[in-house]
Amino acid sequence: MGRMLNALSERSLELGPARNAEPTGHFRVARDDDGIVWMVLDRTDKRVNTIDRPVLEELNQHLDRFEREKPAALVIRSAKKAGFAAGADINQFVGASAAEIKAALEQGHQVLDRLARLSCRTIAVVHGHCLGAGLELALACDRRIAVSDASLGFPEVMLGLHPGLGGTFRAPAVADPIEAMTMMLTGRAMPARRARSIGLVDAVVEERHVAAAVEAAFYGDLRRKSPSLAGRALGFRPARQIAARTMRKKTAEKARQENYPAPFRLIDLWEAHGGDEKAMQRAEIDSFAELIESETSKNLVRVFFLREKMKGLKDGSSGVRHVHVIGAGAMGGEIAAWAAGQGFRVTLGDIRLEPIGAAVKKAAAMLEKVVKDPLKVRDALDRLIPDPEGLGVAHADLVIEAAPEKIELKHKIYAGIEPKLKEGALLATNTSALPLQDLASGMRDPSRFVGLHFFNPVSRMQLVEIVSHDRISPETARRATAFAAEISRLPAPVASAPGFLVNRALTPYMAEALVLLDEGIAKERIDRRAEEFGMPMGPIELTDQVGLDIALDVATSLRERLGEDTLPAAPDWLTRMVEEKRLGRKTGRGLYDYDGEGKPKKIAPEALPDGSRDDPDMVDRLILPMLNAVVACIDEKVITDEEIADGAMIFGTGFAPFRGGPVHYARQRGIDAIVARMRELAAKHGPRFTPHPGWERLKG
Repeated sequence: MGRMLNALSERSLELGPARNAEPTGHFRVARDDDGIVWMVLDRTDKRVNTIDRPVLEELNQHLDRFEREKPAALVIRSAKKAGFAAGADINQFVGASAAEIKAALEQGHQVLDRLARLSCRTIAVVHGHCLGAGLELALACDRRIAVSDASLGFPEVMLGLHPGLGGTFRAPAVADPIEAMTMMLTGRAMPARRARSIGLVDAVVEERHVAAAVEAAFYGDLRRKSPSLAGRALGFRPARQIAARTMRKKTAEKARQENYPAPFRLIDLWEAHGGDEKAMQRAEIDSFAELIESETSKNLVRVFFLREKMKGLKDGSSGVRHVHVIGAGAMGGEIAAWAAGQGFRVTLGDIRLEPIGAAVKKAAAMLEKVVKDPLKVRDALDRLIPDPEGLGVAHADLVIEAAPEKIELKHKIYAGIEPKLKEGALLATNTSALPLQDLASGMRDPSRFVGLHFFNPVSRMQLVEIVSHDRISPETARRATAFAAEISRLPAPVASAPGFLVNRALTPYMAEALVLLDEGIAKERIDRRAEEFGMPMGPIELTDQVGLDIALDVATSLRERLGEDTLPAAPDWLTRMVEEKRLGRKTGRGLYDYDGEGKPKKIAPEALPDGSRDDPDMVDRLILPMLNAVVACIDEKVITDEEIADGAMIFGTGFAPFRGGPVHYARQRGIDAIVARMRELAAKHGPRFTPHPGWERLKG
């Protein structure tokens, strides 16, 4: 039934009389028999629509004609299957001065103001993604009709900005002001029906009903919701002041103002000018132009381009349609569920039935949370097939092994499944530490063996390390990279080496935190200082999340393979905790104790006794060994591209995005300064802080 309903909803886009119109640039324009003009955005130079100066200039030229000819109504929509518009083209701001950006914004506002003032009714029809400047274009129209698959949002905060083409005043004017502000402050997109419930759009229809909805909007049968009492009250500054205090508090729980100023700036603008559209417009333009010149925005824009570069590593199709996952534990179950949610047929095997059942149950909960649409969740679960007999191995295009990290066990698994693999099938391992050369020993065809190292939880961690070895074929590496992109993950090609990139860099961060804890510094203070630097989670809490047993095993293995001078020895008490099964969050007790919801019980650092121990070197002791490991990986060709290394650390560890990545941060801070600082720390704390020789080569 779900598939039938989805098939029925798939119709070619209703473009009115513009369907057969010749493009006049980025638009196709035609008038129907009722005098309604359909203006269809269909950028000739891009796969998706973006809003930039050429589009706005062309729109302005059309408005000249509409003001003269006075059509009965104007309908604006997109001809791109992907959606209405993906927002502004961020490339137009790169390298531009604040004055140039401000002038461009003012011109853009003039165009949208003209659209908003047209004497005829203006109707935006949006489908798919309608984001940023695309949503601001729709907001300049009198009415908004959303197709049921539409997703609307303001992602500018992700770039260290807030909306800059009128969103700050038009969205709160038509929608519930608190909900509109929350959209802008969080950057989260909103599905069409939710957007209707808050007043952001006026109707939600299936594609086949678009023409009828346009007719209803034209004849006035499509009415806006009246503003609520609370919405009207927020037109007055005292009410906004109360709401703004709550917004600041909630925003501060997610981001520090000194690191991410944009959401706090937006709250200030709304509090001061929310009742005055013209004042808000002027303030929006000035603020946007200032923010885009900030280091935070420049670095977050850099992160945007890093993401695009990693997506661009995909070269052709993977050819994978059916995935078989071996091992239904925490990682295997999540990998299987995520792949099924992305449209792949997945069989999930394990030596026992219980883990498979538990994995399917967890998959349902994860998909409901991430996908939300009940029909799509059900379809994904239909694609996730329990396979205790392992029958899927013979039919799969890709087999992913996610068994425990024991090389003998993995060799046994490979020996059993390799003869069953069909021609052209890939065999992958999710190992986080074992050398692929060793895992491939004894294989009949190691050329099709690859590492696909996912990170936990798979549904939130965007990175997949594509791990090569000395006998992998280029085609296997290409297909594995393409598969990672096809399941909406970001691939990072790395060579097989101790810890690959991410674990090698993250382990010194976690290990040094345990040394600081052993020195008597409160765990809450350690975590707070790391979070102040910009890490999403402090190293003590992260160690608990990873699991003390796994953290100890990885650190011990890396120390053995890289040399004792590279990492501090684990404290004896950590080994005792592991023996006592105090393993962290998964057992409810670790370095922290945990409540019933799995949250750590922390004492605020401000509540610690006066004079409790601190270390002024703490942040550098935590962060610089991480940078040192990244430089070592670049120098040793574990990863060959600095930018991909930065992207991998941001998307795989959460390394402070507003700093642009560890290598970028090091270059901004100064390589010589970091090397000198590490030598100071080495003299004070030991050889683990010795700067890698690669720092000198990085300068070249």
